[in-house]
Amino acid sequence: MEAYTEFAGVYDIFMEDTPYEAWSRRVCAVLGQYEISDGLVLDLGCGTGTMTELLAGRGYDMIGIDNAQEMLSCAMKKRDVSGHDILYLCQDMREFELYGTVRAIVSVCDSVNYILKEEELLQVFVLVNRYLDPDGIFYFDFNTIYKYREVIGDSTIAENREHCSFIWENYYQEEGHINEYDVTVFAEEEDGRFRRFTETHFQRGYSLEEIKNLLEEAGMIFLEARDGDTQGSVIPASERICVIARENGKSTENGGHHE
Repeated sequence: MEAYTEFAGVYDIFMEDTPYEAWSRRVCAVLGQYEISDGLVLDLGCGTGTMTELLAGRGYDMIGIDNAQEMLSCAMKKRDVSGHDILYLCQDMREFELYGTVRAIVSVCDSVNYILKEEELLQVFVLVNRYLDPDGIFYFDFNTIYKYREVIGDSTIAENREHCSFIWENYYQEEGHINEYDVTVFAEEEDGRFRRFTETHFQRGYSLEEIKNLLEEAGMIFLEARDGDTQGSVIPASERICVIARENGKSTENGGHHE
């Protein structure tokens, strides 16, 4: 089954412990460090729009892109409640298009790990560089090979909630550093009965060296990497890494911001 179809309806329930508030403060701090405190920002792989909403609430003009219409439907419901002026686009990050450039692009919660081939991740980075303002900032995180191999590996996670439960089975393949998630969900329907469905997801682990090489091959400037949990230096046991890169190749004379 295609990822994030039926699962979209229960995604936020199972992700409620994800520290989006802290992540949004971190994103804003990084963007502020590079003097981006407002303006147009793209959330790439925005999912149900949690981060998009938080950044909109902090004064940014937001665009959200995701390739799962069901996830975007959840995001649009949040937009209806918040009243934020967010543009959502259903596009694949490997071939996304914008009408003009943006001041920053962010991608959190390991969205880039869903890109399983290096040449396709390179294309994502090429597009990021294309659609950033001159000297614009790209902030993203990714799960490491270490996390997939040593931490979650071949394991099973089960969680029981009042209105839904899930069984999450991981299978790590050393060849290609691919992690397969088979997620079986039991979700309560309006009539009180529970419906079972299963989705399969694939992610690829990357090393920081691979990410740096791809960014540079795409023409971007790698600026910094931080441990995603401690925000300190990256270590061999880092499970999530946050990366900051800068647009390269445009000038303010010939590649300025477009509305």
